[in-house]
Amino acid sequence: MQARDYSANETLRNGRAVEIRALRPEDRAGLLAAVSRTSDQSLYRRFFAFKRGFTEHEIAFYLNVDFVGHVALIALLDEDGQQVIVGGCRYIVVQPGQAEVAFAVDDAHQGQGVGTVLMRHLVAIARNAGLKELIADVLPGNTAMLKVFRASGLDIKTEQEPEATHLVLHLT
Repeated sequence: MQARDYSANETLRNGRAVEIRALRPEDRAGLLAAVSRTSDQSLYRRFFAFKRGFTEHEIAFYLNVDFVGHVALIALLDEDGQQVIVGGCRYIVVQPGQAEVAFAVDDAHQGQGVGTVLMRHLVAIARNAGLKELIADVLPGNTAMLKVFRASGLDIKTEQEPEATHLVLHLT
């Protein structure tokens, strides 16, 4: 399956079904709605800055991925008969064989395994694309994200820096 057509169904820790699929340009409203439901603290953990709004240029960057050098997945849950984006992840290739990863899960759905499920699928796509490493910078207080990375089963090298923990996750 091509990364741009990626879709899989999983079960979260609480027994709820979640769909993990490739982000599409038509997900704009759902993505912006997910951001609006996410706390300032969670957005700070994701962007390393207080970020409440996005420019049209930033929105275009996040939505229009090529699924080669920039891959993005979303997690969808059924909320009152509507498919709602509750989380997402992406990688951006920074050099041959290596990509930087980022994750976000709206506050209401944190702690349910959404990040862990997204991680598993993003790793599968990265391996299929021939990547060797994923890298991430995580704020020291973001223990939930560090836990997701540690639970991935990947060999991880960490380097503690004053502002963040730098991780290199080996895919091979």
